[in-house]
Amino acid sequence: MSTPAADFTCLEICAGAGGQALGLHNAGFCHTLLVEYERDYCACLKANMPQWEVLCEDVRRFDGSPYSGAVDLLAGGVPCPPFSLAGHQLGKDDERDLFPEMLRLAEEIRPKAVMIENVRGLMDSKFDAYRDDITGRLASAGYNVHMKLLNSSDYGVSQLRPRVVIVGIRTDIEDTFCFPAPCGQPEDLGTLLYDLMAENGWEGACDWRDGARGIAPTLVGGSKKHGGPDLGPTRAKRAWAQLGIEGKSIADAAPLPGFQGMPRLTPRMMARVQGFPDSWTFGKRKTTACRMIGNAFPPPVAEAVGSQIIKVLKENGDYN
Repeated sequence: MSTPAADFTCLEICAGAGGQALGLHNAGFCHTLLVEYERDYCACLKANMPQWEVLCEDVRRFDGSPYSGAVDLLAGGVPCPPFSLAGHQLGKDDERDLFPEMLRLAEEIRPKAVMIENVRGLMDSKFDAYRDDITGRLASAGYNVHMKLLNSSDYGVSQLRPRVVIVGIRTDIEDTFCFPAPCGQPEDLGTLLYDLMAENGWEGACDWRDGARGIAPTLVGGSKKHGGPDLGPTRAKRAWAQLGIEGKSIADAAPLPGFQGMPRLTPRMMARVQGFPDSWTFGKRKTTACRMIGNAFPPPVAEAVGSQIIKVLKENGDYN
């Protein structure tokens, strides 16, 4: 018998704007709770999925012990700045490093599986000891640990977005987990965004589509400490320009008739590039919306990994 989605429970921390949560939901997980610190992100989660229980609180103050033994999956995309190539890569010395909280909660809650997402920089040699500490602590807590760098473009996302994913399977469960295999070629940027570029009647939309025949560079979200939204550092802007996109700022709307030059992305276009459905909303403030979108874990990648975790749970559990 097929397993109903609600049979698999998930508690997620650092939930952000819901990219990972949406993907896990689509894979078949029912969220018991989502913990997120920033109020704008909490509002985004509640607006898009009113049935989710969202706790707007610093995860450092969150006690996981009441959920002990009651959660199948503990998931979280802990903050990436401590490991990002775009930052100072301070690792454990960065006050924003929340890996210790994730590991604490794994020990308190003892879920059947753990899933952690972060940036490619975590795999740098300078973090070898830190990675060993993460995997060692998970192993000491009773988990078999899997770690892999996944390319989002391998899972239908039209973007170069490599992400490190760590999965732990509790040692009392037969560990048949394997990371998902690539599932085909994503759409090129022109095909993906053509309807949005043309929605205001811009005559150049067809020519732009025909010239944007690759997938997008990695979207960036930035932080509150930096200025308005754009598409990243100079190198990234050059890559966007090769696809016919002006990356110096983000537009409020698609180009109008008579527009000349390279168009800019809108937040809705960014969200589609990230793998969100067009129905997912991010509030009315453009800078905040772009930060939410740019920092998200693409839902299709989370769904692919989540489906593999559910496969293990189905093989080992008595789910009816």
